[in-house]
Amino acid sequence: MSDENKPPVTSANRPPAERRSDAAAIDAFVRQARALAPGKAGGRLILALDATMSRQPTWDLACELQGQMFDAVGKTGRLNVQLVYFRGLGECRASKFVAETGSLKNLMTSIQCRSGQTQVGKVLAHALKETSTVKVDALVYIGDAMEENIDELAEKAGRLGLHGVPAFVFQEGHDAEAERAFKEIARLSKGAWFRFDSKAAATLLKLLSAVAVFATGGIKALEARGRPEDILMIEHLRSGKAP
Repeated sequence: MSDENKPPVTSANRPPAERRSDAAAIDAFVRQARALAPGKAGGRLILALDATMSRQPTWDLACELQGQMFDAVGKTGRLNVQLVYFRGLGECRASKFVAETGSLKNLMTSIQCRSGQTQVGKVLAHALKETSTVKVDALVYIGDAMEENIDELAEKAGRLGLHGVPAFVFQEGHDAEAERAFKEIARLSKGAWFRFDSKAAATLLKLLSAVAVFATGGIKALEARGRPEDILMIEHLRSGKAP
């Protein structure tokens, strides 16, 4: 994968009413992220996005939520984040790891969805390559479809698990084939699977907050903070089962 230079913003701004709709949840998430439990500094998290055309209807909402995660994480100074996305005919790109995440937010909100097949295998392979150089603490993947060989993905997910890189998979929609594959990736990597529900923005933000806590200090950091979403995350991580 190659580093992505920031492209010009081409998507239109959403209506003010839509931008305000999740204000309370966003404010709550910012407060949570600022209160990250003390853990090791410089945790590394990869946020990977399916930017194929099937995600276009809810892309703006997803970018809003993920952008707020970037805002909050950037203020903690305890987490380095890399943005990875795929779309179109084999296009799969990765940013650099950065602690100041404003540039990643700008990049993400400028991405336009393009028709193409899923490239989850490339995402998993990229995470393996990155962690072989410098430890990656967590992988977050957000997508809605699966068009790849599950056995090949399972092999990569298992290797991530052996290297201590859990995959937290957020599935948008209810595609059965995608759900089966995503749950297997989460299980084999020793991560967790969740439903990406655009109607439950507050819940999603809290879960992303818990992932950020985990990436900075592991299960001990989740235990130290002890919020309901942290306890839920611990249960999923320890059970090895998708909810």
